[in-house]
Amino acid sequence: MRRSPTEVLDLCKDAQKHPHEHFHNRASAGRSIQDFRQRARPRSTNQEQAFRPLLPGRSIVRRAYSKAETIARLKQDIAAKGIRFFDEIDQAKLAADAGIQIRPSTLLVFGNPPLGTLFIRSNSLAGLDWPVRLLVFEDEQRQVWTAYTDFGYIAHRHDIHGMDKEAFDTAARVISAITSSVKTP
Repeated sequence: MRRSPTEVLDLCKDAQKHPHEHFHNRASAGRSIQDFRQRARPRSTNQEQAFRPLLPGRSIVRRAYSKAETIARLKQDIAAKGIRFFDEIDQAKLAADAGIQIRPSTLLVFGNPPLGTLFIRSNSLAGLDWPVRLLVFEDEQRQVWTAYTDFGYIAHRHDIHGMDKEAFDTAARVISAITSSVKTP
């Protein structure tokens, strides 16, 4: 069964509101996920707007520099802020090594353990979202984008409140400052 983009968007919104109730039937889930993936590729000329409704909880922004320069600038800003850099994973190279071709895509992994481990203290499952992962990728038109999971979304997903919520707010400000240095004006 093919779904319209509006139906897929409604499914995504419903899944976000009721995550435990949504995909209870595996066959139905497979079809819905397949429909979502088919429609997740942006088709409009304004790709930044096209990404947003399909990926709730994500911050996706076009960048002003080449992929290599974007990565270099991000790593420099991370180091300048005294944040620990864990890894740079070239996903396109990993795919090529497996005989699969994908567009350029690199995952940067970094964090501040005194801040990030507060998330895990609040809820062990928050460890799924820490350290921070920032994706730098190119689209079909070779435009460079960055994407990361929004910390407000992570706090909501892991039911973080009180003092530990303040840590999420701080982390949100830090990632915003880091990514703003390479944002398209």
